[in-house]
Amino acid sequence: MDTIAIFIEKIEGEFEEVPKGTIKPTTDYRSIEGWSSMQALIVIAWVDSEYGVTLNGEDLQKAVTIGDLYEIVKAHKTTKEQSPL
Repeated sequence: MDTIAIFIEKIEGEFEEVPKGTIKPTTDYRSIEGWSSMQALIVIAWVDSEYGVTLNGEDLQKAVTIGDLYEIVKAHKTTKEQSPL
């Protein structure tokens, strides 16, 4: 799993109107310029593609900040890697 800094760099690329380096772990992702339900779907698809983790609406509701979102993705990734498949 990437560090939080790399996660932020990558997620910034998913927001067209956000200057690089402006998103922090404490940033409320819903307050990011351009955030919408469509952007939520883009982030869900990006997380799935980038990390192999499927987020759901409950995950997005639990997360408030980018740091929260990172921790949820990290937890799902860790659980998935430990799954005996």
